Amino acid sequence: MKVKSSSKADCELTVFFISDVHRRRIPTKLIKKVHSRSSSVDLVIIGGDVAEKGVSSERVRSNVEKLSTLGPVYYVWGNNDREIGESVIREIIEGVGGKILDNESVCIPSHSDWILSGADDPSSGNTNLKKAVSYNGEYTYQLIAVHNPSLFNKLLQIANPELLIGGHTHGGQIRFGPFGMQPRGEFKVEEDYAQLISNGFGTTLVPLRFGAPPETHLIKIEYKKGV
Repeated sequence: MKVKSSSKADCELTVFFISDVHRRRIPTKLIKKVHSRSSSVDLVIIGGDVAEKGVSSERVRSNVEKLSTLGPVYYVWGNNDREIGESVIREIIEGVGGKILDNESVCIPSHSDWILSGADDPSSGNTNLKKAVSYNGEYTYQLIAVHNPSLFNKLLQIANPELLIGGHTHGGQIRFGPFGMQPRGEFKVEEDYAQLISNGFGTTLVPLRFGAPPETHLIKIEYKKGV
């Protein structure tokens, strides 16, 4: 997937995005496939629900360690993650040198024109969107990651991102034609921004998908440096 933020792009930001792993194991072949398609990944964004109740910390750790071989890890909370313990998740993410975006924005290393913003999930009661999108330094472009895309409209009222990404809905997980409990995931380009809602990688409640295949995303954003 390529996103252009400028008609005269001279730089490229590469992002791997995965959400809603839940109980699944990250297969080695997925990691190899990403490596084969991109010589380098600037950041790996885990969009929440890397775990849920009943998933062992060892499985979560193994999944996160595999993802960290692609590039620097950034993580936003999902609505199920704390079911295995907040301290457990923090230790796993920090163990790979990753960064949890606790309602904050950070500069993307090697792409100083960009900031990455992330907010806690609404289920936590800790969400602070204004704090999440605030940044004291200079920047040109903003990428916002949240677990629940229901936050997109609120974020667009207080920020001007080039791209918003989220998951949570599983694309409905089980669909019959156009009918599902949630809309299908989609990538959509508007006049001033783009947004991605992922079907996610795993399943919850029942280990079944139908009509909403699992997804991960290798995103390449072309942009003009120093605009």
